[in-house]
Amino acid sequence: MNAAELPLGWLRARGHISERQFSAGEQLRLDWERAQLSPSVTMRWDAAPLSRGRGGSRPGAHPAETQIKARERFEAPVAAAGPGLSDILWRVVCAGEGMRDAESTLGWPARAGKLVLTLALDRVADHYRLR
Repeated sequence: MNAAELPLGWLRARGHISERQFSAGEQLRLDWERAQLSPSVTMRWDAAPLSRGRGGSRPGAHPAETQIKARERFEAPVAAAGPGLSDILWRVVCAGEGMRDAESTLGWPARAGKLVLTLALDRVADHYRLR
């Protein structure tokens, strides 16, 4: 995925968010994708499971376990952002909504979303301990 085409990349390219805030948003988006929290609208194209052979098990974590851990990694920074900030954070970073659409859906005035998003990204960056 081209980060420059996402709303967060657009904001960074125009100097509306810092590199630290962008990194926090990208980490959150990666955890969102790894947790597979977005709605599925088509068939899954994952590789077929490997054969376990005679009584052996394949190394590594079970896919469901990996997904659960990714969900925990996603929920913790969203909780750190707080209930008033998590809505815009999810809409712009994870769902890929443009700022204008997110503001309108939330019933906010124009340009209010950018300020709230920067506050949310700062809290997420603090959670991830980014400098």
